[in-house]
Amino acid sequence: MTKAHRAGPLFTDLYELTMAASYFAHQVFSTATFSLFIRENYLQRNFFVAAGLEDVLNELAAFCFSEQDIKYLQTTGIFSKDFLSYLAGLRFSGEIFAMPEGTIFFANEPVLEVTAPIIEAQLIETFLLNTIGFQSMIASKAARCIHVAGDRPLIDFSLRRTQGQDAGHKVARSTYIAGFAATSNVLAGKMYGIPISGTMAHSYVEAFSSELVAFSAYSKTFPDNSIFLIDTYNTMDGAENAVTVAKEMKKNGHSLIGVRLDSGDMVDLSQKVRKIFDDAGLSDVKIFASSGFDEFKITKVIAEGAKIDALGVGTKVGVSADAPYLDVVYKMVHFKDRDVRKLSPGKITLAGEKQVFRKSDQNGRYLEDVIGLRDDIMDQGKPLLKKVMENGKILQPHPSLQAIRDRFKKNFAMLDDRYKSILEYNAYPVKLSSPLQKLQEST
Repeated sequence: MTKAHRAGPLFTDLYELTMAASYFAHQVFSTATFSLFIRENYLQRNFFVAAGLEDVLNELAAFCFSEQDIKYLQTTGIFSKDFLSYLAGLRFSGEIFAMPEGTIFFANEPVLEVTAPIIEAQLIETFLLNTIGFQSMIASKAARCIHVAGDRPLIDFSLRRTQGQDAGHKVARSTYIAGFAATSNVLAGKMYGIPISGTMAHSYVEAFSSELVAFSAYSKTFPDNSIFLIDTYNTMDGAENAVTVAKEMKKNGHSLIGVRLDSGDMVDLSQKVRKIFDDAGLSDVKIFASSGFDEFKITKVIAEGAKIDALGVGTKVGVSADAPYLDVVYKMVHFKDRDVRKLSPGKITLAGEKQVFRKSDQNGRYLEDVIGLRDDIMDQGKPLLKKVMENGKILQPHPSLQAIRDRFKKNFAMLDDRYKSILEYNAYPVKLSSPLQKLQEST
């Protein structure tokens, strides 16, 4: 698989560097712990899906300022020669505890904690927020779509409208973690081993003298892998033309996989198209649909009786249209020999290095989570944060994307259906352990 391009240490906000320069000037090198979490659930999302950890670990394992990085910083005139010399030799030497990718988590729970010399921990803040925040946002949106789609396969069609190339690749990966069957993104398929899928565009149909000729030509090029786009002109005529070509394909020992609807009333059209194929003895031909689908539209058309077998899901998931950002934050919770917390109104944080414990019933179904101190011991409750990096080294090989996908599927199966609702907000119970609560009262 192709390796993703490294961001590099300049993928940061300037104030991270100016703080680091001041730490350096005043010899502030003590160890700090920062906690990354999503603040109070303003989105009314019932759950989130952890994603992006592999990128985080790969970046931190290779963390260093290149000669070109140092030269650029020198041109800014902001930083001293001694500080730039320090940066030239800097490597990430800290440890990370994190929830494995594919884990279900909830607001205010640390999904990742970093312990490192404060300059190192500070410099990686922006990268961590960007990476974990974006990929978890997309995986969470995709999971909602998977839930409402039932057994209908979903395909990532978002590439042309995601905000940049890297976002397109991460959307493909994140949606696959959540259960999407494939992506239209060919490079993401190469990078991550994700199945790729596609049909045809309206321009292809328009390039031929007629729709019938276009379908026939495509079927000859792809006799065992054809899906016709039937709404370029008139959808019902398109369906009849697809039937004609499908019957010709059958005579030659091949089968039409399906047809795609990309506009109009998806309920009415899919029902009429289904009848046309069934009446023609082609009940095995699938109906694919695309155009503006997300969990809300999927729910609506299914409830209204749409005869859709699979869906191409694009823009609204690729940009998480209804919730285009997560209020993900990275706050210091321990410094040197003391626990610390922020007390700003509406933005109070939890002091102390933490662990999240998940309690389940005898069937493994989730009951509640308890946020505790890192060294808390609980008779019940599975610890979710795992040590994944120590002394700047990745501790274990990355799990395969399939293993991450399987982890999510198992996690999601154990979450009660009321927390999967896309229309009702039901807060999953997240509590503080007694020792953690006492720490807050004394900090």
